[in-house]
Amino acid sequence: MSYAPPPGLPIVDAMTPPVLVLRGPVTRDEVSGPCDALRALLDAPGGVVVCDVGGLGPPGLAAVNLLARLQLAARRAGGRIRLRDPDPALCSLLDLVGLRFEMEGQPEQREPALGVEEAVEPGDPAV
Repeated sequence: MSYAPPPGLPIVDAMTPPVLVLRGPVTRDEVSGPCDALRALLDAPGGVVVCDVGGLGPPGLAAVNLLARLQLAARRAGGRIRLRDPDPALCSLLDLVGLRFEMEGQPEQREPALGVEEAVEPGDPAV
């Protein structure tokens, strides 16, 4: 089966972030290419690049390493990445190693407000 794209330029509005499509299987030696492509897509500070990880295949530590390096490269360039179509096993593996990524289609997670104090009961010892 083949697919021919429609003629002309794709319709893109100003709010559409660029997309970096990652294909698998991933090896440790293939990290520099996607990092260079990510830096090229981050044209402005504070920019967002969507990383389509649906084609990575079965998740492994090489995929975790790639995503961690992409996130680091984006932060160093003043931007950030957002994952699209992650496998549930990849999400579990990222959570297991302690990496947090913004997922496309999920609301941003905010930190709790600071300055909230607990009520003090009479007779509580001083801390």
